[in-house]
Amino acid sequence: MFRGSHGPWPILAGRSAVVTGGANGIGAAVVHELAAAGASSGVVLDLEPSLGRGTAPDGWREVAVDLRDDDSIRSAFAETRDAVGGTIDVLVAVAGIVPAWTGIADLDPDVWDDVFRVNARGVMRTVQEAEPALRDGGAIVVIASQNAWRGNENLASYVASKHAALGLVRSLALELGARGIRVNAIGPGSIATEAYRARLQAREEAGGRTVEEALTAEGLTTPLQRLATAEEVARAVLFLASDLASGVSGHIVPVGSPFV
Repeated sequence: MFRGSHGPWPILAGRSAVVTGGANGIGAAVVHELAAAGASSGVVLDLEPSLGRGTAPDGWREVAVDLRDDDSIRSAFAETRDAVGGTIDVLVAVAGIVPAWTGIADLDPDVWDDVFRVNARGVMRTVQEAEPALRDGGAIVVIASQNAWRGNENLASYVASKHAALGLVRSLALELGARGIRVNAIGPGSIATEAYRARLQAREEAGGRTVEEALTAEGLTTPLQRLATAEEVARAVLFLASDLASGVSGHIVPVGSPFV
C-alpha cells in the first residue's frame, strides 16, 4: 500500500478500477495495490480470473475474457461496466504474452499475429470497450516493456508489439486529453515473476545460463544493480493512476529498466 508520512494514504478512495491480466504476476500486484489505496470497486479481467488461485479484494469482481476474441471482449466489458456502476475511473491494461525465443528466419507468421492480437490489438480493444464508461479526468495505464524503446534479438514479434502499444498510448493521450483522461505506460525491465522464471528455466534446459545466473546478470544492467519487483511496478501504476500524476500524460515510466 502507498504510505505517506502519517501512514497508509487511500489516494484512490471511492474510485473504481479495471485491470486486464490481473490474475497473476504484475497484474495481481496491481490489483492489490489499487485496492489497498482505496479503489473500493473493481474488476479483474483475465483468461482464468483466479487472482493467482486466491480471491479478489472486497468489492472487486472477477470476469473471464479472451483478448483474442471480440465477442468475449464485448461480453466481458458489458459485465464490467455493470459491476462498477457504469463508470471506470482507472483502467490498467496488463494482459500480454511473450513468445518463445525465435530468430527471424524461423519466426512463424501465425505467432507474430497472435502476439500482436494480444499485446497491441488487445490493448486497443480494451480501451475501445472501456472508453464510453471512462470518467472524464480518469486514467489509463498500459504495461508496456523496456522493449517499447529498445530491441531484443530473437524476440522481434514481442518487441514490435510493445513499440506499437507505446505508439497507441501516445496517440490516445492526445485524443482523450480533451476529456482530462491521462494515458501513460509503464516500461518494466525483467521482473522475476513465475512466468519469467519459467522462460529462463526453459532456456537453461536448452543449454543456457542457470535461472539465477540469468537473473543476476539482468539485474546488473539496471541503475540499481537488481531486478525490480512486481510490487514496485504496481506502485508506479498507482502513481500514474492517482492525482499525484495529474499533469502527466503520454509518457512511459521505466521501472527496473536500463536507461531510456
